Amino acid sequence: MTQGKVSVTNKQTNGAQEGTMPAAPPSYEEATAGTSPGGSGYYYGDTEMLTEFGWDDHNIRRIFIRKVYTILLIQLLITVAIVALFTFCEPVKYYIQTNPGWYWASYVVFFVTYLTLSCCPGPRRQFPWNLILLVIFTLSLSYLTGMLSSFYNTRSVILCLTITAMVCLAVTIFSFQTKIDITSCQGVLFVMCMTLLFCGLALAIVLPFGYVPWLHAIYATIGAILFTMFLAFDTQLLMGNRRYTISPEEYIFATLNIYLDVVYIFSFFLQMFGTERD
Repeated sequence: MTQGKVSVTNKQTNGAQEGTMPAAPPSYEEATAGTSPGGSGYYYGDTEMLTEFGWDDHNIRRIFIRKVYTILLIQLLITVAIVALFTFCEPVKYYIQTNPGWYWASYVVFFVTYLTLSCCPGPRRQFPWNLILLVIFTLSLSYLTGMLSSFYNTRSVILCLTITAMVCLAVTIFSFQTKIDITSCQGVLFVMCMTLLFCGLALAIVLPFGYVPWLHAIYATIGAILFTMFLAFDTQLLMGNRRYTISPEEYIFATLNIYLDVVYIFSFFLQMFGTERD
């Protein structure tokens, strides 16, 4: 899960040296820092693009953020529509629950497209393949989320959708307004990821011998907190005035991360507060 969150770079700031003595020329390491395409997720030329326009250009930043949230809104509308169809339409609900093969096929498509968009900069940046892959990813994850929702009570689904919307809105506003740099808290996120992983492994081992409600509740609670923090982390990557930023070319990658955070938050809330159908 955390493999996809690697396309960030340190912001480089060059301050003028005070005093009457002229500034010393930069060393070779300083002059070439951040230009390697291997570790930063950039192609050759990304540094020049950022230097020419820069994150200091508020117009570029606004266009980038607007593009990300426009695509994200379309993704969420598609997901909500599919969840509503699978929840309220009884024939569709019966069909998907009695044909689990479509679930596993959607999971494979979701996993392949996620790895492609996360780990392959070429398809992620090349139009129109990036949008085609993003549409396939959105439909597959929406199917998975809709099928999960079909096993819960309709009121529970509506309640969890409302809670998710309120939490995501509050986290987004907080991330834009706060002076706390959440992008520098990778250690906390890593520890929580490991905790979630071990809880998931324990749940998978214990589940065949009997359902353990309290262990499942702990797992869902940690997952909801973790992806709420990831939502704040990914939101601040868009802003450009934090320790870590994301390239304006990576609007597909940024949208992918935030959309995945929102869907996982809803899924964990559904496991925490949802009531299964009889």
